[in-house]
Amino acid sequence: MINGLDSTKEMLLRVGLPAALARRGVAVLVIDQPGTGEALRLYGLTAVPDAETWASVVYDHAARLPGIDPTRIGRHGVSPGGYYAPRAVAFEPRFALGAVWGAVWGANHDREQVQLARAAREGDRPVPHYWDHVQWVFGQPDLDSFMALAKRMRLDGVLDRIKVPFLVTHGEKDRQIPLKYAHQTHDQLVNSPARTLKIFTDREGGVQHSSVDNSANAMDYQADWIADAFAAMVRR
Repeated sequence: MINGLDSTKEMLLRVGLPAALARRGVAVLVIDQPGTGEALRLYGLTAVPDAETWASVVYDHAARLPGIDPTRIGRHGVSPGGYYAPRAVAFEPRFALGAVWGAVWGANHDREQVQLARAAREGDRPVPHYWDHVQWVFGQPDLDSFMALAKRMRLDGVLDRIKVPFLVTHGEKDRQIPLKYAHQTHDQLVNSPARTLKIFTDREGGVQHSSVDNSANAMDYQADWIADAFAAMVRR
């Protein structure tokens, strides 16, 4: 499991999805990837568009852990992990499945356009101190430099490389990233043998960004899907 823009591995652990997966027999390794948590604050590792460079290293580590089946290691991303996770699974074929909780940056097939919309203060998606934060996360000295980097963060022409099961979840009232990007992500997973799109609605809860309004419901759905997908691999 990998972080969002401003979360840490401790937050992901405490929110409960790792425990929900463990109850279903799925081991979880939660990390601070470059641009988050200790990686950024203690070691100065800033975020990079080519997430596969560090995701492959994490895979190698996980595959060596006791009791882990190296043929059944997946990648889960929350919020901006919605870009990093599919990017990693697309370019690191050893990952057996992928899942995103809020198709945030994974949904942003044209990341630059989403940034430009925010810069113009369009829509109802305010994030306090957003620009200072992303410049720090990505190690960029100014907004122009960050925008230039954002041009490299696209998933168009990438998602068709994914040939393993993949889950895309999104809240229908996400005020950070429009729902259309979740559909766009799902629609481009043309070579995934089991692509799934789950939109959380008012009826069940979990409609806001990364289901912050009802995370328990979203966690149970994801944990069931991931556990079932791994179990199906064993049956085959």
